[in-house]
Amino acid sequence: MSHYCERAKDIAKEITNELATTLNNMDGDDMNTLLLEIQRADKVFFVGVGRVLLSLKAIAKRLAHLGIKTYVVGQITEPAITEKDLLIVGSGSGESAFPLIIAKKAKQYKATVAHIGANPKCSMNQFTDFFIKIPVSTKLQLPDEIASVQPMTSLFEQSLLLVGDTLALMMIREQDIDMPSLWKYHANLE
Repeated sequence: MSHYCERAKDIAKEITNELATTLNNMDGDDMNTLLLEIQRADKVFFVGVGRVLLSLKAIAKRLAHLGIKTYVVGQITEPAITEKDLLIVGSGSGESAFPLIIAKKAKQYKATVAHIGANPKCSMNQFTDFFIKIPVSTKLQLPDEIASVQPMTSLFEQSLLLVGDTLALMMIREQDIDMPSLWKYHANLE
């Protein structure tokens, strides 16, 4: 049994090392730009697919805890997007069909569109105002991408979640928010 315990610890260390390397190689100015756009927007919308969408839902929830009006595209209470709003697209490759369609639609309504991804040379560029690069490999397996020991695009999805938590903590510290006061935004019908 201890053999499996040591193996699990070794694997966990590989994963956390990958995450630390990835986050340390992100552009701080891009993160600041995204944070400013989140704070400036009336409403912040999120779109992605698969596990990326799960990470985005967690980010939307965390930002809602900070008093930001957040919506996941497709949720039943989703309001109209306007020129005062921000759409955050999560797509490592920047080629996923549904996020591309939604980004194009958001631009028709003059919303600001941010793309968090790994591939700066993608179809999403034509619909976005700025790009936040998570420097990891995508499903496209391009030659200049950083490889991961993990399956498929796990490193991207994990990093995306931590980008959201990083933005939340940046906002908390910047605004000197009292952490216990955040519980007023937490779900209480549980």
